Amino acid sequence: MSLARTGSAFSAAFISLFIGYTTTAAAVDCPIKVADSSLLTPGEAVVSINPVSPPMQYVDPKSGELKGMRVEVGDAILERLCLKQKKIRVDDFGTMIPGLQAGRWDMINTGVFFTDARIKIIYMVRYENQAIAVSTRPGDASKFKTVEDLAGKTIGVDIGGYEENKLKQLDQELQAKGLPAIKIAIFNDTNIDYQALKAGQVDANFTIEAVAKEYADRGISQVALKGLYPSPVALAFRNKDFAQAVADTLTKMKADGSYQAIFDKYGKSIWDGPFDVKGPGI
Repeated sequence: MSLARTGSAFSAAFISLFIGYTTTAAAVDCPIKVADSSLLTPGEAVVSINPVSPPMQYVDPKSGELKGMRVEVGDAILERLCLKQKKIRVDDFGTMIPGLQAGRWDMINTGVFFTDARIKIIYMVRYENQAIAVSTRPGDASKFKTVEDLAGKTIGVDIGGYEENKLKQLDQELQAKGLPAIKIAIFNDTNIDYQALKAGQVDANFTIEAVAKEYADRGISQVALKGLYPSPVALAFRNKDFAQAVADTLTKMKADGSYQAIFDKYGKSIWDGPFDVKGPGI
């Protein structure tokens, strides 16, 4: 395996304020449903987001506003909890969980894959199903009929996430079979991944299915493989009680149909299990 890292290095210095306060409800009309002790700032949720994965979370190029399915889900939850919201843009996904642990934010809303390793250190609430896909330039999909066809190729992937870990795992498995190493190109931004693909700097990208479909729909790429390493996606928290309040809210949203309506709007797959909290000591 060879690694090439593009973009910024792993550092908290790449955390930047994206949006300040968004008032979700007036205190008189909507009593706050989360204890002050469960939040960094009473009555306010500090939410980190990595908005580089359309249509799930991204910055609208025309309005400059945050948009996407995960943004809508998060906004709906916090509005029901009567919390103000302070969104923090985090340009390096690899800093998001350490930032949560360090108390820089209360919640991560950027599609964190649920893993046994992560629930040992943070609290998570599953709410979405997702998997990984392989994207190629239009017309090249036939070159990648199985994951073994990634051997010896240059494959782009986002830094610090589930996709990077699974691509490295796959590379080790292929090498164990005697196949050439994958040349892994690590990027700090999904948009840059696809620019590199378009420019011929990588042979394919290893991204979540929702993003792969979005870029294919735009005519930028073609989906060659999908359904790889399926896993739930979760919201992540530093505080168990806040996580439980969110889980309870999602349960109510599912019962009244609003949760399903958001997913239907984007054509995405809901989490069909219970909205429960998993994390340290649970």
